[in-house]
Amino acid sequence: MTTTTLKNLPVPSVTGSLDAYISTVNQIPVLTVEEERDLADRVRDHNDLEAAHSLVLSHLRFVVYVAKGYAGYGLPVGDLIQEGNIGLMKAIKRFDSVHKVRLVSFAVHWIRAEIHEYILKNWRILKVATTKAHRKLFFNLRKNKKRLGWFTQDEVNRVADDLDVKPEVVVEMESRLHGQDVSFDLPGDDDEDNAFSPQAWLTHNSPSPEATMVKDREYEKNHNALFQGLDKLDERSLDIITSRWLVDDKATLQELADKYDISAERVRQLEAAALKKLKTQMAA
Repeated sequence: MTTTTLKNLPVPSVTGSLDAYISTVNQIPVLTVEEERDLADRVRDHNDLEAAHSLVLSHLRFVVYVAKGYAGYGLPVGDLIQEGNIGLMKAIKRFDSVHKVRLVSFAVHWIRAEIHEYILKNWRILKVATTKAHRKLFFNLRKNKKRLGWFTQDEVNRVADDLDVKPEVVVEMESRLHGQDVSFDLPGDDDEDNAFSPQAWLTHNSPSPEATMVKDREYEKNHNALFQGLDKLDERSLDIITSRWLVDDKATLQELADKYDISAERVRQLEAAALKKLKTQMAA
């Protein structure tokens, strides 16, 4: 199937059967590097909507793959896929083919960001994930659970060590995940010590539109600086950084050592030097 045929296909709808949607998107072919770059150039230079349409279609299967990883949070997978598709479209709008990475590596961060935001907005415990440590734990706690039920103390300690948080934070987050739903408009004069009105909490704690805009601009600035730094890396260093940080199936030091016929320690040194160069670029 050529890109000409691809642009004529309608975008599948997630509102019907989820299995049918997944089956449909899995049949859409993956673009070659040349096809992807050509389409990306047309989007960048001419705001070509047909080219953007083709890029979206060819990456819908990847959004499904990412969204399925968040299926354990009690939210419909179809909704997660829709949010991920929004992230994909945002990524395509910002993607530049001059970068030495595939669109899929660029887009994964935007896809996950949209899904994360959706989960945090719709999770039943509205005060969950209020700190960076809590957000990290929130998105990793379920995948660390080997069974249903509460953690033992050994499991608590192991998760705390893995995620670099205090054991009491793990216990607190687990209790929130096991908590009961809270009424959105809980009366403000409720007598319980821990009672709170989610409606009031959202009113007083939601960021202002100005703050959100500033945050988005700062994120985009850092994102652009990161990929400008990637462009300045040599081919081997770029491959190491991509394989170690920018893909889901991350390579080990030994795997890369075998690939380049060098020691694992040398790979670690190259990785550290490349990361340092990227940090310098972003700071500048």
